[in-house]
Amino acid sequence: MNLALHLLRQVANAIGLLLAVLVLNFCLIHAAPGDPAMVIAGEMGGASADVMAALRVKYGLDKSLIEQLITYIGKVATGDFGYSYYFNEPVLGLIVQRIPATLYLVLSALAISVLIGTLLGVISARKPNGLFSQSVTVLSLAGYAAPVFWTGLMLLLLFGSVWPILPVTGMTDVARPTTGFAHLLDVLQHLVLPATTLALVYIAQYSRLARVNMIDALTADYVRTARAKGLPEIIVIGKHALRNTLIPIVTVAGLQFGHLFAGAVLVETVFSWPGMGRLVFDSILRRDYPTLLAVLFFSAVLVMAANILTDLVYRLVDPRIRSGAR
Repeated sequence: MNLALHLLRQVANAIGLLLAVLVLNFCLIHAAPGDPAMVIAGEMGGASADVMAALRVKYGLDKSLIEQLITYIGKVATGDFGYSYYFNEPVLGLIVQRIPATLYLVLSALAISVLIGTLLGVISARKPNGLFSQSVTVLSLAGYAAPVFWTGLMLLLLFGSVWPILPVTGMTDVARPTTGFAHLLDVLQHLVLPATTLALVYIAQYSRLARVNMIDALTADYVRTARAKGLPEIIVIGKHALRNTLIPIVTVAGLQFGHLFAGAVLVETVFSWPGMGRLVFDSILRRDYPTLLAVLFFSAVLVMAANILTDLVYRLVDPRIRSGAR
């Protein structure tokens, strides 16, 4: 199938799914217990019946659920995601402020986990029964079993009290420059612990996946043929065996993009990282429906974009997909 036509079909499917996600999120959030008008009235210091009635009219909460849903979909179609009950500013502005921080965190964790996990898996596959391979297997199981929030708290305790060589909260230091290389270095230092926490679980998964697939690849006929030709081992592994090993890793990486966003909620809360995960946490506590709906919507957009990108990369890595052989 033509790549442009395939991409167009993928985008059309994504738009349909986004509409379904929008409706489902709206219904689920409004079905949850709690009255946002009461929360807003509490924040304002007054909860009289007149104040709450005025708030319901102001935010459209006095209308039926169907009317609210139709109004909301119409506004989203024009780029209006409403007004935050708690932050008292347009939701779109809040999202635009928070998305870069979350993308820094999620993409860094994804890159770390794929690179280190694949490297560990490839090295351990060369001697599956060796000490290094067994050590990687044990550490992978430990890393996979440890909850993300527990790992984050342990790293926060270690580097916050015992060995304070890295910043443990926030994204920047107010005393450091806000531009240039010094600012970049400041952000990278603050990124180390949150990204490592989020990556540890996925390093374990990628190392095990790479190990299993590399062991299969190293016993395949095409690898024996490459070795029989006298090619150096690094060429056999890097050019022939690794290519097939990467195919399932690329697939899993795309599918796990959504899981990384879910993990980012916990990591951003533990390390006070100012991203969308922290915004979700605050919005749930305060019944800030417009903000919560917008965060979930944009998270779905990013996950679907990642899936489309993964599909394109998959076609580049595996020639059989491009030729329509599978």
